[in-house]
Amino acid sequence: METFVRFRHQKVYRERRMTEERSYKTLYRFHAENVQWLANYFLGEYNETRGGAVNNETKMRIFLRYLADPGFQIRVAEDIGVDQSTISKTFSYVLNRIVEKRNEWVKFPTTAMALDSAKMEWKERYSFPAAIGAVDCTHILIRRPHMHGDEYVNRKGHHSLNVQATCNSKEEFTSIDVSWPGSVHDARIWRNSNMCRVMTNQANALLIGDSGYPIAPWLMTPYQNPTTPEQTAFNRVFKTERVVIERCFGQLKRRFPILQSRIRLSTEKVPSVILCCCILHNIAKYLQDEDFPEPGDQEDEDELIHDGVNEQNIRQRGQQRRNEIAQIIHGMRRV
Repeated sequence: METFVRFRHQKVYRERRMTEERSYKTLYRFHAENVQWLANYFLGEYNETRGGAVNNETKMRIFLRYLADPGFQIRVAEDIGVDQSTISKTFSYVLNRIVEKRNEWVKFPTTAMALDSAKMEWKERYSFPAAIGAVDCTHILIRRPHMHGDEYVNRKGHHSLNVQATCNSKEEFTSIDVSWPGSVHDARIWRNSNMCRVMTNQANALLIGDSGYPIAPWLMTPYQNPTTPEQTAFNRVFKTERVVIERCFGQLKRRFPILQSRIRLSTEKVPSVILCCCILHNIAKYLQDEDFPEPGDQEDEDELIHDGVNEQNIRQRGQQRRNEIAQIIHGMRRV
């Protein structure tokens, strides 16, 4: 009687490609030693390599390469030397591990001590009184969602998410709101945000935002048509210092090109990708991994839109505080 023995096919593993040092940061958006730091911090130092398994450092390189490509799995697979299926599984795994640590890297000051520290740090670099940061929104392009697609069409006719963020004087993100479709105006996002509720209770601290936001004692905006030396001085300082949030957005998108074009992922996954990029931006600041060169682009300011909410009293109090700050700034410049 013949006996048949099935032989297991021998696996053939792709050769993992090495990257030249000069192109490493271009491909992975961080220096090599910092990619290793990210892998150890988010994925652990233990590496399972039996059976051709991808080690943690390679997993992190796969993830970062995907953010830099932007978002073409086949090309990333060719660069790294793995199957396309590995790219998809690894990306989701690393994404979840990074987002889990959101609260450790994106923090808004809420205690009296943290607020005082934020104001002191702002004064060390800038001059706006009582400021702890700036707020603004930026649009991230997405594919047309299967459900409620019209809600995601922004004023330029593209499908997007309108992402609100605040930053501090060190150009770190202190809050991120990725829950709003592109058709929603910046002012509405702000009014419904946790940051608005937090700042309403902070009498001695404020954020600065562009003319698309409603002025309040805790949110300063520029004078629309300055007519006095005090108002002119206020706007000059305001414009110089508010641009910090635009620099943050610019640095974020240059480090992670996936945010510069339409993200080729499901709408449900895009918010996590944006949040993850903001976390990595803050970590880059912590690791002193220098930013990518700035082309000098700036986003357009929005015009203020009122949504019918009775805010006259708040607006008047905000205007009064703005006048007081304008007097202080004008006096400082004269001295």
